Amino acid sequence: MLKEFTEKHHAFLAATFYTLLTEKYQERGEAAFVLATQRYAEQRGSRMAQRAIRDGKPLTFATYREYGEWVNTQSVKDEGCDNQGYMVSYQPDFDERVTQCPWATQFREMNMSKAGTVYCTHLDKSIVRGFNPYLVFEVPQSMHEHDCCIQTARNANIPDGTVFQKHKEYLKGFDYHCAHSYKTYSQIITAIFATGGAAISAEVLKRFADAYGSDMADVLTRYQDTDFNLI
Repeated sequence: MLKEFTEKHHAFLAATFYTLLTEKYQERGEAAFVLATQRYAEQRGSRMAQRAIRDGKPLTFATYREYGEWVNTQSVKDEGCDNQGYMVSYQPDFDERVTQCPWATQFREMNMSKAGTVYCTHLDKSIVRGFNPYLVFEVPQSMHEHDCCIQTARNANIPDGTVFQKHKEYLKGFDYHCAHSYKTYSQIITAIFATGGAAISAEVLKRFADAYGSDMADVLTRYQDTDFNLI
């Protein structure tokens, strides 16, 4: 039976791309990783915006919180590494501290905290930029090198105590998110490094299969014709 795709599989892909890119191409490899991370995240944010606009919602931070495409999987909840944190302020800035995260857990288990720092520095602010480039979102530190992540939505002006509920009909499984990640990283690094990038993508897929099985790796390639720019 095919196992559940989780946040940790998602982090495995990012960490492995980072490892292979920086081993082969050093600073250029890291720059390519950052660019691919940004592109992947912007596509996610754009899908969120498309749904919000279709539903007649303004592209505010409040809407952003309601239109996210994922919730923690039961697997990471059972493992005890699902997202946990606390609020510092709701207004004017929506300022949050994240103290536990399955992505951070996976990066740590792989001894890839540096990859985690680079990934988290760019990911969420790029999702926000894809959703609405006029919103300002900052991630000045992550738990890979500190005791928590700081995430700040500038001038969000969220009413105190607001609890956001994501639209269940818009949530995507981590099979989708992992396939999206693999496709976007593969496309960007192959465009940059040609056969060198393609070889890295193939090696990432091999390592994923070695870690989780060929059936799960096959799922990643099954989405290769999906246009992740569109809902």
